[in-house]
Amino acid sequence: MASRQQKKGAARQRRRFRIRKKVVGTPERPRLVVHRSLRNIEAQIIDDQAGHSVVGLSTLSKDFERSGSPVEQGRALGRQLASKAREKGVERVVFDRAGLLYHGIVRAVAEGAREGGLKL
Repeated sequence: MASRQQKKGAARQRRRFRIRKKVVGTPERPRLVVHRSLRNIEAQIIDDQAGHSVVGLSTLSKDFERSGSPVEQGRALGRQLASKAREKGVERVVFDRAGLLYHGIVRAVAEGAREGGLKL
């Protein structure tokens, strides 16, 4: 019998695949995907047609200063990712929450990216 954690992981994977059927990153509008673990937050902007990452940032990155609550860190991460993306010429993105709920840290990253100038 599967444990509760395994069931939650399987449900998240189903949501993730259902979202990815609809959300595709193009060169004009790449995909902003967020990964949240228990300790860190990662976000990257991906061009799916070319198959490469345009910009990526994590709370483990050397140029990111960790301070405040995880939600505040997520907002700061989104702002900093948006400024890096604008330097690379990316103005608009599609948001991929990767099966996570649009709440808390994931929402903070999206709002930070909007504050940084990206159009989601």
